[in-house]
Amino acid sequence: MMELRDYQIDIANRAVDILKVNKIVYISMEVRTGKTLTALETAKLYGAKRVLFLTKKKAISSIQSDYYDFGYDKHFEILITNDESMHKIVHPFYYELLIHDEHHRYGSTRKPGLATKTYKQMFADKPMIFLSGTMTPESFSQVYHQFWVSNYSPFRHYANFYRWADDYVFKFQRKINGFMVNDYSKGNELKIMAAIAPYVITFTQQQAGFSTEIEEEVLYVDMSDKTKMIVKKLEKDLVVEGKDEVILADTPVKLMQKLHQLWSGTVKFESGNSMVIDTTKAEFIKSRFLNNKIGIFYKFKEELNVLSQVFGDSLTTDLDEFDSTNKNIALQIVSGREGISLKNADYLVFYNIDFSATSYWQARDRLTTMERKFNKVYWIFSKGGIEDKIYKSVKAKKKYTVNIFKKDYEKEKQRTEII
Repeated sequence: MMELRDYQIDIANRAVDILKVNKIVYISMEVRTGKTLTALETAKLYGAKRVLFLTKKKAISSIQSDYYDFGYDKHFEILITNDESMHKIVHPFYYELLIHDEHHRYGSTRKPGLATKTYKQMFADKPMIFLSGTMTPESFSQVYHQFWVSNYSPFRHYANFYRWADDYVFKFQRKINGFMVNDYSKGNELKIMAAIAPYVITFTQQQAGFSTEIEEEVLYVDMSDKTKMIVKKLEKDLVVEGKDEVILADTPVKLMQKLHQLWSGTVKFESGNSMVIDTTKAEFIKSRFLNNKIGIFYKFKEELNVLSQVFGDSLTTDLDEFDSTNKNIALQIVSGREGISLKNADYLVFYNIDFSATSYWQARDRLTTMERKFNKVYWIFSKGGIEDKIYKSVKAKKKYTVNIFKKDYEKEKQRTEII
């Protein structure tokens, strides 16, 4: 039978002690250090007989393999499902312990998301193991709702996020669309960490013995004249009308989204239909990495159609097929950034980039293993496109927002006018 690493056993023992006292333990282990196995070991040591493991859909098969390969099926039964299927669980009271993977996804500020509210409604009284490699990817203000889902939260005495923020957030005002609004993004790190310290175990790749270097390289592609023409007209008129479809960018948010799509060769029309308009990026990737096995991350659904058109049968979206054949794999950034390993790829190639800093830090680490000493990640950006600006923001651990876009856009307009 396969065995855990010493540090995983140590963390599991510490986690059980915290879980017994506080009913919550937050295991914040950096990616590829083995959060899943540590959580399963914690469940075994805790003595739970019926465990519910909520994760992302693409991670389910990997967790099932760990459950059987390490013999946990002899200690407890488990249901492994994804957040989107949570509402289908008929008897939530049946489970004695919950494990929630990538728990930082519940870290919204102001109001909780629908999945967060559903989780709380169904499981608030249960003992919980939270897992994440990045507990606060963009702001310490994201902590409140992650614990709010439990009746045993250290912040349970606060009626809502706003009352909690009165004590734990450095609030300030900023102007959005001409109105002054409160900004809650600057959480008081020292005070928040002191409050949650009894619940949290942190562990880094360095502590685990990893010495992996990640090198990033940006490659630029000159998109087609057609794409440049559409972009130029959209920026000037905020609308491009075709025979049957319309591209409308009548708000800064829509302009940002349309430019993000167009500079990678696709567009979603006002009707809701989408279309491939330029295969330049995909053709460049196929040519540049012709003799390599690569993992490709894309942003928009239509981009998968671009890649499929160009790569044909040499591309798969199934991780098992990728691992067992010479095919390349294409994964959407948000669904593929967590809970899976692309260790069998020679390189990671980003067809496009997400606005989220979480996506940047997690997706770029999908190659990492303890044995692998060097990873190469390529970003494919269009010349003159929006991707460079997004990259600069997320690399600094800042989400690329419409306010940043508007500032960048105005600067670019002024520079162009001067030229």
